Amino acid sequence: MGTLASAMRRENHRRSKAPSSALASGTVPLVMTFLSCLAWLYVAGRLWQDAQTRAILSAGLHEKSSGSVSKVLSVEDKLIRNLGCKAIGGKVVEAEMDLARAKTEGYLWENRTAAVDSGKKQKLLAVIGVYTGFGSHRKRNVFRGSWMPRGDALKKLEEKGVVIRFVIGRSANRGDSLDRNIDDENQQTKDFLLLESHEEVTEELPSKAKFFFSAAVDTWEAEFYVKVEDNINLDLAGLIEMLEGRRGSQGLYMGCMKSGVVISEKLRARVNLTRVRLTLGYRQWYEPDWWKFGDSNTASLQSYAHDDISVGSWMMGLNATYVDDDRLCCSSSRQEKVCSNA
Repeated sequence: MGTLASAMRRENHRRSKAPSSALASGTVPLVMTFLSCLAWLYVAGRLWQDAQTRAILSAGLHEKSSGSVSKVLSVEDKLIRNLGCKAIGGKVVEAEMDLARAKTEGYLWENRTAAVDSGKKQKLLAVIGVYTGFGSHRKRNVFRGSWMPRGDALKKLEEKGVVIRFVIGRSANRGDSLDRNIDDENQQTKDFLLLESHEEVTEELPSKAKFFFSAAVDTWEAEFYVKVEDNINLDLAGLIEMLEGRRGSQGLYMGCMKSGVVISEKLRARVNLTRVRLTLGYRQWYEPDWWKFGDSNTASLQSYAHDDISVGSWMMGLNATYVDDDRLCCSSSRQEKVCSNA
């Protein structure tokens, strides 16, 4: 009986443990599957991270080692990437564009000389200004028919480097018949240099020289600027030859120079011995402002009664080189002279 009872207790005990063992045996595969999934996700994540790191490192090394092959970053990109300052980057880009444009237009120092030389016009030999007045229409026509070219011949002369213009100011009554007549004449001949700021009256003649030289220099770039009175006939070919021989000289003041004391006495006495009569006459070169010359003649650009005296005093102030050439003495008897009294 004891043995049977013991056998029954063991059987019951075995049957009571059977469900838990079965449950345990079903749970183990599920747990293993879950752990496998976690392990796979971990490994995949590490592999992805490593791949990204390698890609970044590879891109950085490629950018450093292949500067000419990889994309070159602009100044704007670098500023935006490093500083995050787009406004400053934009200004720098504009500056770069201006610099590039300056390079193409030749404004860099090393290209400056070539650019200026390439765009610079050939300097003229001479600009000849013929002083004229409102009542000198007939004289002008005589000149146009003699030594002074006109029409197409005048243009061809300019192409060769010599410009000739009649120089005149405006009437005291602006826009009157005197001005209109000059405008009409110029419309036909195209050979005037009109000094709009100058009033064409005798007492303003010294100022005319200032306006003429200023307008001529502003309008044309030439080796020489020549002033001629309207009572002078020119040997134009001889004058051109003379100036060609002086081309390239600096600071020349050429002319038929007259020197001597400044005439400070307005009247001169002339005695007629046959009638024993004393007459008084005006000295031709009397200078009412003679005292302005002083002892050392330093009054630069001071206007005097005569335009030739005024210009001569200006040249002293400019420290010009005086060239006294008697071929420019129009009243002389020399054969080689280039001018004569009309």
